[in-house]
Amino acid sequence: MPVIRIGDSGDERLGDYRGVSDPGLAARSGRFIAEGRLVVRRLLAASTFTTRSVLVTEPGLAALGDALALQPGVPVFLVPQDVMTGITGFHIHRGCLAIGERPTPTRWQDVVDRVSQLPTSNSQRPKVVVVLERVANADNVGGVFRSAAAFGAGGVLLDPVSTDPLYRKAIRTSMGAALQVPFARAEPWPGALRELRAHGLAVVAMTPAPAAPSLREVVHALAGRGAAIVLGHEGEGLTAQALAACEYRARIPIGAAVDSLNVAVAAAIALYEFAGSASRNPAYDPGRRT
Repeated sequence: MPVIRIGDSGDERLGDYRGVSDPGLAARSGRFIAEGRLVVRRLLAASTFTTRSVLVTEPGLAALGDALALQPGVPVFLVPQDVMTGITGFHIHRGCLAIGERPTPTRWQDVVDRVSQLPTSNSQRPKVVVVLERVANADNVGGVFRSAAAFGAGGVLLDPVSTDPLYRKAIRTSMGAALQVPFARAEPWPGALRELRAHGLAVVAMTPAPAAPSLREVVHALAGRGAAIVLGHEGEGLTAQALAACEYRARIPIGAAVDSLNVAVAAAIALYEFAGSASRNPAYDPGRRT
């Protein structure tokens, strides 16, 4: 791997790393930023994304040596901590960043088809995708991806305005899962929700409405049928249009002192319930892949 020592934060070779706190800057240039040793390791070793370069301090280089060796053609810029801080505008406490290249956007139908075509008897993963509408907080988006990876979901679909899964904070919160779980924008919205039914998935709207049946009842009623779990905005939930486009509604029972759950928490519980349904086959292991 070519290790290039740089001692000047003004060096033009580090231009990709300037303005990392601007969520739109990297996206507009066709790249994304991975932050932290675990996330960069996953970018290098366990994702299909192309790595453009890596920026590290001495401790970061020592920690990532084996992963960097897997990508011998990727330039590695080695800088002192103060130079890294000068470039990014804030302290990167793990001393490690990387630039990845954004791929051509995936069609949401392709993500769903890979899930819906799994045989019903498949015990290695539940036939589930997560769908997000107007989820604005990057930490919530990242948390959803982390749960999707943990419980073997086949992908995440996002409406046109939910936060970019490849935003630096979303990738970091996902612990790199946003680089591993397939995702796509679902358009047109909310028409895509109606189309999901044609792909063999039950479309389940998560809602705190008291009249909705419990999530466990819905999972039981679906009896192994594939599902799209639809979750909405942190404060307002799903829009009326999205709710109308869904086939089922489901509620997570909670105490009266709380009106709703955080969207990432709700996604994790819903995924757990669907994974539990799949796990009635004792061979089920959400960590396995077909």
